[in-house]
Amino acid sequence: MYNDILASLLSDYEQKKRKAELDFEYKKNLLYKKYPRLKEIEDELNSVAISETKKILLGSTSSLKNLHEKLEELRKEKNTLIQENNIPKEFLQPSYECNLCKDTGYIKSGTSATVMCSCLKQKLIDISYNKSNISNLKKENFQKFNENLFSENILENFQISPRQNIINIKEKCIDFINNFDNLDTHNLLFIGNTGLGKTFMSNCIANELIKRGKTVFYQTSPVLLETIIDNKFNRYKDISKDNFYKNVLESDLLIIDDLGTECLNSMKLSELFTILNTRLLNLNNKSTKTIISTNLDIDNIFNNYEERIGSRIAGFYDIYYFFGDDLRIKQRSMC
Repeated sequence: MYNDILASLLSDYEQKKRKAELDFEYKKNLLYKKYPRLKEIEDELNSVAISETKKILLGSTSSLKNLHEKLEELRKEKNTLIQENNIPKEFLQPSYECNLCKDTGYIKSGTSATVMCSCLKQKLIDISYNKSNISNLKKENFQKFNENLFSENILENFQISPRQNIINIKEKCIDFINNFDNLDTHNLLFIGNTGLGKTFMSNCIANELIKRGKTVFYQTSPVLLETIIDNKFNRYKDISKDNFYKNVLESDLLIIDDLGTECLNSMKLSELFTILNTRLLNLNNKSTKTIISTNLDIDNIFNNYEERIGSRIAGFYDIYYFFGDDLRIKQRSMC
């Protein structure tokens, strides 16, 4: 199953890459017709570069300085021509969906080895595991964030209004995104009743990080723990099951939704601790962060889970409380 999905995705990648390059060739020919000098510069650049390479291979150092100067002169003329005519960048290079791997699905690592690009990893995660969460991950983003859905009235027992609170949370979430690779950046714990924007905020963060080439694994706590236990009993006979646990531990961002709605037992508590603790270790000096959303307050987390789980969350997660009116009811009433 996993190999079939991968093969299908790579076929899609090949088509996307081919289309991007054909589109580029078409636009480039249009550009050369309008600005013939641009094509002449490109041809001269190629010719000079070839001459320079030949001299280096033959061990000849004579005239290399002149070749370097000629290359620099041609590049400057090309840039001036581009700037003066406001030529869009899509006429100068292919518009790949992923500029990192150029729609191949693979990139060179620090060594000469080739590794899977984060964009392909994310597609595999979405298709194989995120499933029903994919649509929400794509449509819920900060551009659709509407602070006006939240009341300006300060509620009893709170010092700020729900609106100011959600604005503050949004700012902290943006800081979390911008400092994601900092190993000292804390994870996030979203606490509040249903319909207050916890899942929406998680999806906004996921969207931004995916744009930055991070992988995001999203699951509800019941499904996450049930699947892990099921996979353990099946001894990972299926490669997709093996990859499930690997992605839980190694994805750049893990989102655990609805913590507290699962039926707990000792095995699930043990697996939850392993997940949280392993991700806190930032294995291979890679920053792995976790977002947990729950209806439980921090006291109930300590009461419902083992002390070691509660202490990990209290010590390594920034806690944000969501409060106010149920937005789902409010949005329905506005329709």
